Order: sequence, then structure tokens, then C-alpha cells
Amino acid sequence: MATREGCHCLGAGWQNNNNSILYNILKNDSLATTEKQQQPTPQPQQHQQHRGHRVPSCASLSSSCSSSSSSSSRLELRQQQACSCGSSRRRGSLRSPQVTCKAASAVLVKTLRFVKNVPCFRELPEDDQLLLVRNCWAPMLVLGLAQDRVDFETTETAEPSMLQRILTGGCGSQSGLTDRQGEPLLEQCAGTPGVSLSDIQNIKAFLKKCWGLDISTKEYAYLKGTVLFNSDLPGLRYLHYIQSLRHEAHQALNEHMKLIHRDDTTRFAKLLITLSMLRAISPPVVTQLFFKPVIGAVNMEDVLLEMFYGK
Repeated sequence: MATREGCHCLGAGWQNNNNSILYNILKNDSLATTEKQQQPTPQPQQHQQHRGHRVPSCASLSSSCSSSSSSSSRLELRQQQACSCGSSRRRGSLRSPQVTCKAASAVLVKTLRFVKNVPCFRELPEDDQLLLVRNCWAPMLVLGLAQDRVDFETTETAEPSMLQRILTGGCGSQSGLTDRQGEPLLEQCAGTPGVSLSDIQNIKAFLKKCWGLDISTKEYAYLKGTVLFNSDLPGLRYLHYIQSLRHEAHQALNEHMKLIHRDDTTRFAKLLITLSMLRAISPPVVTQLFFKPVIGAVNMEDVLLEMFYGK
């Protein structure tokens, strides 16, 4: 069982949220001030939406329908199947990679600085620190993009043909790496730029949701604390302590809601629901979209270790 021995930031009253170091650092106005920088106004984006044909109902496929109606329904079904397949394989890349990648790199630096400024995190064993950083950097980066109102435009890239995939050696298939849909990570191949449009839409939907809620600097700090202390990761040594820190961040956010947004009793739930959208955004997608166009095929874990520990 994980213990809290050796953690010098606990103190005698670690269960009192008002005396907790995590609670105080997240509520610290100076930290919020150092994080907050001039934020450019996001430009309106024209979101791409894919509209497939509706799958015919059971009634339209029944024997009581006329032959012409059945034929039309079967055609509609085939169009729907082909359309869904094509939508999942469409890819996109940044329209202005130099500008967007530079902004994303700046957000990554601030994100790691935020993590370093949480004393309770630095008191964790190094194994737990590395595990948390490896799994939280991408969602925290996207959360930072929302806070700094970093908007971006993308352009659709051409899908490689079957012949191109064969000639490039089927890099994604041979590596055994797949995305959430079970498709090979074709971005590992030199001839397949960009990421899937559905992944881009997931990121843009999250940013739009955050901007629509007009999240404050303190609220972003509490949300970052929630993402940082992810107690669902297997292999954590101080699991119970990390669970308590995550609960602490939740409670601090809830208390802030009650104090600042007294008339909006649903805001706390809205923020947590918005935060859950980050689960659909994976680190390989963030790396491929925001960093690979400039720094190339680099191991992000090595970059994180260099930036965080100077290794």
C-alpha cells in the first residue's frame, strides 16, 4: 500500500484543504498572474462537418416496400458505409505551422513550469513524477492552448493511395502502433503528413467549449491540478496520496464556483464535462500536429526530460 512517508509538504494538518500546499498554490494570485499573458483574440473558424446519409430504417427495408424503394435504400446504405470509411481516413495539417508550433512550444514551457511550481508534485518519487508527466503533458498542453486562446487553421492533406502505402513499406502496420479506431499510425510514414480530421475536430471542439465558458485564470489552475494528479494510472507508488491531491483540486474548484458563480449551480459540472473531452486527445496526435512540422520526428519523452529535469 502506498504511504505518505517522506513527503515533507504534508504537515500535521494535511487533510485541511485551507492549509494544504496544493490548495494554496492553486489559489495563489501571484501564480495566476505569472501564468497569465496577453492573449490574442481567436479568429472565428469554419468547422468542417461531415454529413453522411442516414441509414435506412427497418421499415424501408421490409418486404412490403416496393422494389424501387428497396433498391434506393440499399444504395443509401452503401453510400453511408463508404462515407464513414472516408471520413475516418481524411487527414489535415496546420496551415501556418511555424506560427502555431511556436505558440504551442511556448505553452509547453509554461505548462512544465506550472508543474514544477507545485511542491507536492516534486515531493513524489521520481518514478511517479515521470509517469504523471508522460501522461498529462498533452492534455495540459491543450488546456494551456485554451487558456492562452491559441487558435489555428488547418488544411486537408491528400490521403496516400494503397500503392503509396505499399511502396513506403507499410510503416504504421509494421510498427504495430494503432490509433483509437484501430488504424495503423500512418503518420509514422514519411509519405503521410498530418493527423486525422476527427482528431483535429476534437481539439477544436474542446477549445471552443472552453472559450464559450469564459474560464478564469484560477479555474484553469484548478483544472490543471486535476489533470496533473491522475490517480487512474497503473504503477503509481503513492496512489492514495495522489488521489487525495486530485480530490483537493476538485474541492478547491467547487469552492471557487460557490464563491464566484453563486447563481450558476451547474458551472462546476460543466467544467468537469469539458475536461472529460481531453480523453479523446492523445499525445501522438498532439506531437504530430503541433511539434513534428517544425522539429521533425523526435521523441517527445526525451524533450520533456530535457526541459523538466535537464537530462
